[in-house]
Amino acid sequence: MQNNQTNEKLLAEIERLKKELKKKKKYGLVWEDKPEDVVEICKEKLPVLKEVKSKEIITDKNKPVNLLIEGDNYHALSVLNYTHKGKIDVIYIDPPYNTGKVKEWKYNDKYVDENDGYKHSKWLNMMEKRLTLAKSLLKKSGTIFISIDDNEVAQIKLLCDYIFKENKLGLVSVINNLKGRSDDKFFATANEFLLVYAKNSKQAKIQGFDLEDNELDEYTEFDDVSNFKPIDLRKTGKGWQREHRPFMFYPILVKNSLISLPEKTEIDKLYSKKNKKFDDSYLKELKNKYEKEGFAFVLPKDTSNIFGRWRWGIKTCLENIKLDNLVSKKTSDWKIFEKMRPRLGDIARTTTPKTIFYKSEYDTGSAGKYLKSLFGKEVFENPKSLYFIKDLLRISTGTNSVILDFFAGSGTTGEAVLDLNSEDTGNRKFIICTNNEGEIAEEVCYPRIEKIIKGYKNTKKENIDGLGGNLKYFKTDFVDYKESTDRNKIKLTKEAVEMLCVKEGTFESVMANDNFKIFKNKDHYAGIIFDQLAIKDFKKAIKDIKGKISVYIFSLGDDSFEDEFEDIKQKVKLSPIPEAILKVYRRIFK
Repeated sequence: MQNNQTNEKLLAEIERLKKELKKKKKYGLVWEDKPEDVVEICKEKLPVLKEVKSKEIITDKNKPVNLLIEGDNYHALSVLNYTHKGKIDVIYIDPPYNTGKVKEWKYNDKYVDENDGYKHSKWLNMMEKRLTLAKSLLKKSGTIFISIDDNEVAQIKLLCDYIFKENKLGLVSVINNLKGRSDDKFFATANEFLLVYAKNSKQAKIQGFDLEDNELDEYTEFDDVSNFKPIDLRKTGKGWQREHRPFMFYPILVKNSLISLPEKTEIDKLYSKKNKKFDDSYLKELKNKYEKEGFAFVLPKDTSNIFGRWRWGIKTCLENIKLDNLVSKKTSDWKIFEKMRPRLGDIARTTTPKTIFYKSEYDTGSAGKYLKSLFGKEVFENPKSLYFIKDLLRISTGTNSVILDFFAGSGTTGEAVLDLNSEDTGNRKFIICTNNEGEIAEEVCYPRIEKIIKGYKNTKKENIDGLGGNLKYFKTDFVDYKESTDRNKIKLTKEAVEMLCVKEGTFESVMANDNFKIFKNKDHYAGIIFDQLAIKDFKKAIKDIKGKISVYIFSLGDDSFEDEFEDIKQKVKLSPIPEAILKVYRRIFK
């Protein structure tokens, strides 16, 4: 009887707790986990790359080699986690928007339509795995741009907040159809969104857009460096008072138009960072000293003589004084101004990007017409604007950046990189990945890049010159690897040659036999040794090669055979294979 009562109490308590849990509000993103075949296959087969030599394009061996990878982007990203971990500067993707209204994307070989009850779960499963892999590819200063519309913008923002933590840089509205969609019932949609995240927001760099010609007219003053417009160094608006940023309150000295700061020891004496106090009595002492020496002693204050603060800290102020980027002016009182320059040498002074992007060139209809002019027919629905992608690259890349797009579609990102390089003689490299559904890789993406590199004839029968460049075409493939046997390790090593060439950027064969291979690019060599007994012959083969050589040596464990290279240890960088590859795959496919 007592046991029955105890059981009844336990059951009642369980029911009570269930009701309480239902009442609790949840915050975050929860979805049904639906296994994905392309992920599950990696538990028994490991992805590798295989080059399609017939699609190689080389116009200049001194230029960077770009990569097009055909295959599921989960497999491509897995390979890149070995070859390019921490090497990507910028990622741009335009994933399926998951509208369900068209045959937009497949999950486990079936198109996901608007009636699929797991439509959002499947999409989030797909995106979460790929974004997690993508994050590890970014440099510490790297950024990722994601185009999306209102169908999944809320979900992907929460997903990115989770994956990239506190590193959101912006949510941008991109006006790409000024007339608006005619089939919308209540509001004609004229925009989509651009999510921008960083690997580490403290190290991320977003440049501004070049100033328009009419904006240059504002720069009416001149010095020996360039024309400029003066911008008050005193902080105005929210947070302008001294108390808001006490260490941005300090004196600036002016004498005979020259601007300086008090001595470092004097500045240090003004502050007690330990106690977070400022010595106002010593400030008066300094003021008397410098005014006796003929200096103007300038402090940030408003027209009512209330002390404020400068826009810069002391360190930044000193740097700009050295660069001659400050100017002083006296009316009723002294003021300090930043020299805002439109151009400094060949570097354009730019405006900070706003959270609304609009140019008529971003129009999706115009992008479609441009793509039609390349092929003479419609080959792809709703391509991204070339001008839009180029603008993203302008604000996020340097001339030697590596750019990845793993939803490459028609290949707009690849063309944008080539086009931007032609404008500023840059050496940016792209890696674009796409599957071949509807032959998009072979019949749209690759031919487009080929036309841009080699040149083509448009629909008006005009000859369009090629931009030049180099391209390697790879397909994802697999090596059976159900267990870590010696046989499987040997098989993986032999199948990983192209992966190692991609990792090192060495595609030109120098020497190849059954025991080892040597590859090079214009300034680097890489060697792959399949049999440790061939180390002696390999060393003879590389004795006349200058510079450091990356050497990959087959090992059933993780032995890199350093003892056998002791006499040339300064010349070689040794890595065991396939263990180095397996370590990456264990992390991904665990």
